[in-house]
Amino acid sequence: MHRPGAELKRLTPRNNDKLLFDGIPWVGRARDEHDAFAEALRDRGVEVLYMGELLQDVLEYEFAREEALAGVVEDHRLGDQLRHAVAGHLSGLHPEDLAHVLIGGLAHEELKPGHGLVYELMDRHDFIVDPLPNLLFTRDSSAWIGDQVAVTSLAMPARRRETALTDLIYTHHPRFAGVRTVYERTLEHVEGGDLLLLAPGVVAAGTGERTTPAGVERLARRVFEAGLAHTVLAVPIAQDRATMHLDTVCTMVDVDKVVMYPAVADSLIAYAVTSDGGDLRVAPPRPFLEAAAAAMGIERLKVIDTGLDPVTAEREQWDDGNNTLAVGPRLAVAYERNVETNARLEAEGIEVIRISGSELGSGRGGPRCMSCPILRDPL
Repeated sequence: MHRPGAELKRLTPRNNDKLLFDGIPWVGRARDEHDAFAEALRDRGVEVLYMGELLQDVLEYEFAREEALAGVVEDHRLGDQLRHAVAGHLSGLHPEDLAHVLIGGLAHEELKPGHGLVYELMDRHDFIVDPLPNLLFTRDSSAWIGDQVAVTSLAMPARRRETALTDLIYTHHPRFAGVRTVYERTLEHVEGGDLLLLAPGVVAAGTGERTTPAGVERLARRVFEAGLAHTVLAVPIAQDRATMHLDTVCTMVDVDKVVMYPAVADSLIAYAVTSDGGDLRVAPPRPFLEAAAAAMGIERLKVIDTGLDPVTAEREQWDDGNNTLAVGPRLAVAYERNVETNARLEAEGIEVIRISGSELGSGRGGPRCMSCPILRDPL
């Protein structure tokens, strides 16, 4: 997880669109809500790791530090003189302070030794190093499939440094020594929010503008070669601010149950991709629920929808009612404000851990988006 920090304080009505954040959160409240979310997980026996702390750890190593700095100063907007000044400034920072800048950004006025034409022509409110407010949504920059990690390739340029920092942690932190990578950030676009692990050996991948068909194809080849899956379901989705990734319209809450936005439940289709002697076989499209049940080897995948009427369903969809985090079978974390969705989950035997999200939800993401499970106990 990533605890909200200075990067959210950088958001203003002038820059939030550029930084891909829907609202301007009350940062103190967002942090309190995030702390309560983390504590609710710990209460259920979950170990919580924070990206900021992991990043600070790896920046103690000179080779990792040099890699992190190179990823910042290669920005073509800087020009040679400003690039030199930025490199000099960052290289002298303590690991904790450097981690703060890499996540929270560096404003024009904060670089005192700045000089050169690029520096002089910048607005004083501009960022020399952009903050990363969307790092809050750790699910997007990586996803674990079995015991291997997919470091994803984010489509939006404003978010690509997130995967660089995530990759840095998995590559250099002793905690992840020996971990194998099944996907790299330099490959075709794949985003973690589009990946659902429906059952052992079955991966659903939403595909559209964020996760491209080419990305799904590459991912399928990689997971088949690694023996991590026997079926990848390619699921086309129409993307907007309320249906950004597959996990914004559908998430698992039990071994045979999903919570799903009713507006797409009957229209969503899937192409089952399997391996055929080293090549890929793509089956004709089928309704998603049918294709998923067949791949999972079950008779039916039960749907719990977000609301009884279209107005409630649409409202709770906007409030991330479908973006639940399954802590275990029949146990899920959800925003407390999605009253109807939570009631329907409980009516189907799902225990709901309610968390507050009045400020956390301002970036359009729920509990699943804000967490990246690394290791789960077996069923």
